[in-house]
Amino acid sequence: MDITTDGPVLMLHGDFDVRSTWEVRAAIYELLEGVEEDIVIDLGDVDNVDVTALRVLAVATRQAWLTGHHLTVRNCGPTVRRMMHLSRLARAIEVERTAATA
Repeated sequence: MDITTDGPVLMLHGDFDVRSTWEVRAAIYELLEGVEEDIVIDLGDVDNVDVTALRVLAVATRQAWLTGHHLTVRNCGPTVRRMMHLSRLARAIEVERTAATA
């Protein structure tokens, strides 16, 4: 798992699973402490995700809200969306809405 940041945007690359959750969690909480803007987690380059990783996002979403921030997940592919629904964490993680194209 590679993590890059661009201001309040955290971009994840590779497999987001139990092996990378501590690293991602630390990066999210570092952003929560360091920026005043809303935070975006970009999953466009995430190949696979597991329930443990989604729980990290759900807890971080809640923590962001408690500290006056807003955390949104962007560019969720079909695999990530399917796992969100199967794990029943879709309600706990805010996914950025994209406009439908004609």
